[in-house]
Amino acid sequence: MTEATRFTPTRRQALLLMGAAGVTTLVPSLSGLGAARAQETPSGQIVVGFSQEPTVFNPHLLHIEVDEGVHYAVFDPLFDVDPEGNFYPLLATEVPTVENGGISADGLSWKVTLRDDVTWHDGTPFTAEDVKFTLELMVDPDFRSWRRTGHEHVQELTVVSPTEITWKMAKPFAPYASILASTFIVPKHAFDGVADKNEAPFNSAPIGTGAFKWKERVAGDHIELEANTEYFGDGPYLERLVLKYIPDLTVLYTQFKTGDIDVAGLQWITPDNYEEAQTLEGKEVQVVGTATFESLTFNMERPQFQDLKVRQALYHALDKQAIIDALYYGVPQPTETYMPKESFYYNADLPKHEYDPEKAKALLDEAGWAPGADGIREKDGVRLAFTNSTTSGNHLREQAQQFFQQSFKDIGVEMTISNLPPAVMWGDYWMLSQFDSVVVGLNTLTGPDPDTSDYFMSTSSAAKGGAGQNTWVYQNPEVDALLKQGGELVSPEERRPIYLKIQEIMRADLPFLPIFQYATIRGWKEGVTGYEANINNRIDTWNVRSWRWA
Repeated sequence: MTEATRFTPTRRQALLLMGAAGVTTLVPSLSGLGAARAQETPSGQIVVGFSQEPTVFNPHLLHIEVDEGVHYAVFDPLFDVDPEGNFYPLLATEVPTVENGGISADGLSWKVTLRDDVTWHDGTPFTAEDVKFTLELMVDPDFRSWRRTGHEHVQELTVVSPTEITWKMAKPFAPYASILASTFIVPKHAFDGVADKNEAPFNSAPIGTGAFKWKERVAGDHIELEANTEYFGDGPYLERLVLKYIPDLTVLYTQFKTGDIDVAGLQWITPDNYEEAQTLEGKEVQVVGTATFESLTFNMERPQFQDLKVRQALYHALDKQAIIDALYYGVPQPTETYMPKESFYYNADLPKHEYDPEKAKALLDEAGWAPGADGIREKDGVRLAFTNSTTSGNHLREQAQQFFQQSFKDIGVEMTISNLPPAVMWGDYWMLSQFDSVVVGLNTLTGPDPDTSDYFMSTSSAAKGGAGQNTWVYQNPEVDALLKQGGELVSPEERRPIYLKIQEIMRADLPFLPIFQYATIRGWKEGVTGYEANINNRIDTWNVRSWRWA
């Protein structure tokens, strides 16, 4: 058991969150990925406990963080980003740059050279045709793509040879390298003859190039992956990887204590168990900073939330610090924004939250929301009442909801708690904005880049037919324009004022009430090596190819 340490970013780690393609460094390989295959035979297994259930196995359909627990094991992108913010090659032989000729000086022409020793899990050779297919799939209007941002600028995709692909960008787009780092390549041949790619057999039995192959899924319980002994890079070192679904966070921690799981994954060890966790024999425990923020999120299509003064009043009614202290033992820090404090783009000058129930009442009075016979306010026939949802079994969020419910009742607002199992909660209910309000943790950044187009651009709402995760159905033309402007600039110094302004607008508009930036408590058994937190990726298993038992 190691002593837990609070995440303190080095200068280099701070730079990685600057998110500028021009400052992120490149490395030729990571953990021997460019070298010969590992010689040792994979052995043993690691069981990872997740509090949410992976259910989306095509990495390009709408999905949430936990689904990437499977994606990173089964698939590979062209290149990825390590914890220090360095891009490193995977399916590509090198990361394209201006210096190596992979990107033109104006940022418009791209060339990627691919490895020639990669096969899909079914034995089919990997080629540039698969890359072309993947990039075209992302923007296919008939496909429910989770991300079109950046890909929509790609033109003239040309397969030069089985190991070389080129394309033109319609305009420079600084975040594109970071987007490619989270774009897993899928096999073209798996979709041959498939009329509806949203319903392809591949989507439930994925074929990748990754270190692990799909073996089986027991819905509601676990997913088992097995070693890809033909993997082109370093690893895998494990014979099996088991992703176990444990929706109750208390049970997740108990199974970590008893050794039934080897790694306490998403959503990790809760702060109320932190003190005891540090004393557990044979366990490693560490506090890790992340780019995720907790919020009370609104569906802006609901009439009661279209009134800014209602959103402002609800924010004044929340005692954020009391919630953090009472439920989270002061581990996370309150925030006013989606941007992590470690980021070069963090806006430290946003108005600080003020807990003031009387001001909340005054705002509602001013806006014409008058108490009805039952004490609940109403206006123009609309009651100031709504449901609030989160994952069943997340006991800290469930307790936070009790705080919210009572605080809102005190100002004449009715909040009804309606929680759901994770697979339902984060399915269409979340993705298609079928909720009233939600308590949720989100990382809205694009890897090491500050771009948030997938979340805040008005065209990124799946409920409105867009591709992305603007589940608030938030619309602000000024934010749209700033996001477009920020994506076309490369210099961090030029981009910074744009992202500061976006945060200022979001703080004023309050489509969500920001509560705190995550500080997560990670835990794993002694003897598990290779496990490493990565603020630039959203899931624990980003480098599972390197995990092994000592």
